[in-house]
Amino acid sequence: MSLYIEQRRTGPVPMVVLHGWAMHGGIMSPLVEALESRCTLYVVDLPGHGYSRDCGISLEPSACAAAIRAQTPPALWLGWSLGGLIALTGALDDPQHVRSLAVVCGTPKFARDAGWPYGSDGKLVRQLADDLETDYKGTIDRFLALEAMGSPDPRAELRHLREIAFAHGEPDMRVLQEGIHILDDTDRRAALPDVRVRSAWVAGSRDRLVHPDAMRWSATQCGGTFTQIEHAGHAPFLGHTDAVVQALAPLLDSYR
Repeated sequence: MSLYIEQRRTGPVPMVVLHGWAMHGGIMSPLVEALESRCTLYVVDLPGHGYSRDCGISLEPSACAAAIRAQTPPALWLGWSLGGLIALTGALDDPQHVRSLAVVCGTPKFARDAGWPYGSDGKLVRQLADDLETDYKGTIDRFLALEAMGSPDPRAELRHLREIAFAHGEPDMRVLQEGIHILDDTDRRAALPDVRVRSAWVAGSRDRLVHPDAMRWSATQCGGTFTQIEHAGHAPFLGHTDAVVQALAPLLDSYR
């Protein structure tokens, strides 16, 4: 079974859109609607998520990126959170296909350690993995609360995230666990200077999951642009859609 990819054929710039852990492509709707006059969009449900729940493809970033490339034309890839790590991997693996890269609240290394002060607490990642086994919906709800934290209206954003989280069905528990381990183990920092395509890194100033300094550092390493959206949390495209679109403008204007 192939990945579920919704196509919105309107504008001239092809763009692949990748959501974050435990979500689905529908969460990206505000950004998709804002971009569709300029882009032909390929909105992916990642393996094990949404309508791709039973596709059987691994969420491992290189395998996942290869499966997406097989179903989409050469394009600008935009990834949010875990989707940003997959988009980054796609750009590293095949820059002829991933023509430019946009990372929204994503990082090459999620977990903090002695050499990476910008990461999230590794205990948080491992606790999510443990909690999934005993309290699946409660764990997802706590993760959604982390995503909403820092936004201008966290209660409203959390309500929206809860409403949309399972709109494409519940994700596969196996793949949720796989995603947790990917976040805990992956480190692509050393590969950033090898990114050969234009890139834009978009952070939320109030993000409690991916520190803006992690994204600022990453942009510097690969010669990309960095934009910090003030008062935005981990999902800036929900409440600050226009600011995200503005941050993407240089990539859209220069796409080849």
